[in-house]
Amino acid sequence: MTKSVMRSKKTIYLYLVILAIAIAYTINSVSTVAVAASSITFGLPLAMAAMVGIMCERTGVVNIGIEGTLLTSSFFGFFVAALSQNLIWGLIAAIASGAATGLLLALLTVSWKMDQIIAGTIVNILATGLTSFFYKQGYSLPAIFPRWSIPGLAEIPFLGRVLFQSGPITYFGLIFILVLYFAIYHTPWGLRTRAIGEHPSSADTSGISVLRIKYTNVVIAGAFGGLTGAYLTLELVGSFDRGFSAGKGFTALAIMIFGRWNPIGALLAAVFFGFAQALANQLMIDGLVNIPGPFINMLPYVLTIVVLAFSAGKVRGPAAAGQPYEREKA
Repeated sequence: MTKSVMRSKKTIYLYLVILAIAIAYTINSVSTVAVAASSITFGLPLAMAAMVGIMCERTGVVNIGIEGTLLTSSFFGFFVAALSQNLIWGLIAAIASGAATGLLLALLTVSWKMDQIIAGTIVNILATGLTSFFYKQGYSLPAIFPRWSIPGLAEIPFLGRVLFQSGPITYFGLIFILVLYFAIYHTPWGLRTRAIGEHPSSADTSGISVLRIKYTNVVIAGAFGGLTGAYLTLELVGSFDRGFSAGKGFTALAIMIFGRWNPIGALLAAVFFGFAQALANQLMIDGLVNIPGPFINMLPYVLTIVVLAFSAGKVRGPAAAGQPYEREKA
């Protein structure tokens, strides 16, 4: 299929989505805005977590430890903020703990050349064990990050309520995804990253420091995963419990695949996941359907299975992802 045909299909899909939103907004503007805003709220942490996987796999490192990164950073973000009664300290702790899990993954996979699936599993098991062991009840946050309404933009019909009345981490997360897309496809760093993910030996021969870029990307991805954990505890929920991440890291991997390792594609896939959950919730609120709560909670996992089933064999990730790199000796 040529690029022009694919571009035409994407344009048609975009017009259909805009038309559907316009019709829904005309029929019931309140419910339409609520569903759209909730789609962003539910989908953003999945999109942010998917960026962690994209940054790692684009540089040749499979990261199934995203779940552990989210759990660890949520834990540290919440308890540091609760103990210090300061959200900023909690945010810093969450980012630092995420970077630490990224550094651990890089150490295991890049330096020690451990099987990357096993390395990610170690990160997940370690995060589950530590957060469960040190978890204590009775702590609470002084507040959560407030929503910021952007003057002028917040008054725009539909889009203002959906995009421009959000918390600071939401804004930063969306901006980061757009910047990451531009960086991967339009900067020298992105070219080097993609070269390492496809042909690391050729990249090394051309003078690119393969190990340094792998370490840098995996640690930065971990730090962004830490920010995602901070979003969950400090901006979205305001609490923490054992198993708090609830499989979001694994769902993010499916979204990454569905989005074809493209930040914008993954963002759209995450919003679709969020839309499914938001629509089910809104239908229950409006009294149009009576769906038991556990079935609503199952939606992300059901969609994950469906997405993987349809994507299997139809998409190809970076060629060198999952393969430890051994520099050739002269």
